[in-house]
Amino acid sequence: MNEIDSSNDFENNGRDTAALKRETLYLQESLPPGLPMPDESFQSGLQQQITYLNRIQDKTLFLENTHTSVADLRIVAEEINNWLQNPVQQPQLIAHQLAGQDQRGNVQITGYYVPIIPVRHLPDEVYRYPLYRKPVQRNTEGKYPSREEIDFENALAGQGLEIAYTASLVDNFFLHVQGSGVVEYEDGEQKLLSWGGVNGHAYRSLGKELIERGEIDRAHISAQSIRQWLSDNPDRNREILSTNPSYLFFSEGPKAPIGAANVPLTPLYSAAVDPKVIPLGSILLAQVPKLDAYGNLVGHEFRLLLAQDKGGAIKGPGHIDWYQGIGEEAHFHAGQLKHFGKVWLLLPKNPAPETLIAQ
Repeated sequence: MNEIDSSNDFENNGRDTAALKRETLYLQESLPPGLPMPDESFQSGLQQQITYLNRIQDKTLFLENTHTSVADLRIVAEEINNWLQNPVQQPQLIAHQLAGQDQRGNVQITGYYVPIIPVRHLPDEVYRYPLYRKPVQRNTEGKYPSREEIDFENALAGQGLEIAYTASLVDNFFLHVQGSGVVEYEDGEQKLLSWGGVNGHAYRSLGKELIERGEIDRAHISAQSIRQWLSDNPDRNREILSTNPSYLFFSEGPKAPIGAANVPLTPLYSAAVDPKVIPLGSILLAQVPKLDAYGNLVGHEFRLLLAQDKGGAIKGPGHIDWYQGIGEEAHFHAGQLKHFGKVWLLLPKNPAPETLIAQ
């Protein structure tokens, strides 16, 4: 039986097939000797993390076979903070390895970024594809329209929800997948569009759809190859785009991209996770893929990551999304990442005293 999703099963995908199988979501391990020292930008991301943790109420977080609390996550952040100030003093932490997609610890690590998209305030012949705010009203069944109804049947027209108009429905689609982006109007004004809610329809991966239809080879699937296929097959865009009925709405916000934890994202240190598996506000140790200029895996490196975001496509213990930054270079690196690595949730050796919880 295939232990991983067939769409992730390609040559040199970085998966450790010899790792022991386990039944539990988390496996407690000793911390690898010497944590990887992050650069200065991590420090500001860590302060944002501490701000977030101080803002939310303490509660116990149940993660299948392990449990922690917001108070514990604060301890972890302080331990890492103290270690950065005084690196000879090792943080008192325990690493809990995530089961991964295959119960062997292999977690697929994809990349996301914030694009800069040219837009117009009003539609014209070229810029005619709207980006929307979240609607107020739902249909008689209490639902919002699907992607096909919104993009191809104008289901949201006339409600005054348009934020801006782009020149490409495909750009819009990838902006939905990314969850946020910077738009630039004709007068040079830039505005950050952040996650503003979803339509509640199930997410379906376009890459998976194109692999299953035999349109793109599994080994060559990437954001770039999907985009190229859509460009080469304009007459089939509606058919393929509509296989993913999930649709994202935007809210207009400040300049720095904000994640689901409502703090600015830090390039190369923030990650989108499934909060049911990895709590927002966690600090992770990850063995992330290292790729060459052609997107081939050349090894792995240890890195600290901040769980500050979530995404519709990030579900379960087998996938995290690693934030690469803003603009074209970040786009290139994000589009190449699809390989396996390993992820450890860092928890304190000396957890906060447990408070009694009403059952």
